Parts: sequence; C-alpha cells; structure tokens
Amino acid sequence: MPQESAPFTRHVRVHRDRGCTVLTLSGEIDIAAAEEIGPCLDRATDRFGARVVIDLSEVDFFDCSGLRLLYRARGRLLERGGELRLVCTDPLTLRILKATGLARLTPPQPTLEAALSQPGAGSGPG
Repeated sequence: MPQESAPFTRHVRVHRDRGCTVLTLSGEIDIAAAEEIGPCLDRATDRFGARVVIDLSEVDFFDCSGLRLLYRARGRLLERGGELRLVCTDPLTLRILKATGLARLTPPQPTLEAALSQPGAGSGPG
C-alpha cells in the first residue's frame, strides 16, 4: 500500500510504494521546475541502495533541464548502489529519452505498476 512520505509541490509529488521512492513529475519540466524538483530528487537519491521511480506520465513539456535531472538522479543512484526506473509514454518525451540514450540505459515503462513490478535492473551501467 502506498504511503505518503513528503508533501507535494507544484511539479513533484513524492511517496513510497513497495520499497521504492516514487516521484511523480507533472506539468512543464523546464529550468524553473527543475529548481523545485532538484532538492526532492537529491533527497530521494541520497540513500545507499535507494530504489527510485520517476513517473513522467503527468508531464506536459520536458526539456533539457528535465533530462539533466534524470541523468543526475541516475548517476547519484549508481554511485550509491541504487536503482532508477522511469515511467513514460508521451511520444515527444520518449523521443528525447531515446535520442540521448537514456531510454537504452534506463528503459521507460508504460505504467507505474509496470515500473514497480520490474525486477531490479533499471539503471545498470551502460
């Protein structure tokens, strides 16, 4: 059963589910939103062995600022023996993830349920 672990802000909601910290991003993920999301993401990726799911299913716009957040989260998790999983179905966001290689390193899942059910393999070195 999901448990709320932090209040939501305009662009990010954080909760725990099945041993994972789930960050649901929403709205336009640009440089202004990244400033708000960054500290939440840093807290979620600070623990050794953390399992983090970033859900992009409510994102309307995603630019390089959002991409930097994802790469930073992935790097922090790898340094700490953790794991990153992504949820994304938006064709434009998927195109960005594929063009930059992040979709190959951390394959996006179509639903939060699929990401939470995925065996531990979401952020291996690539």
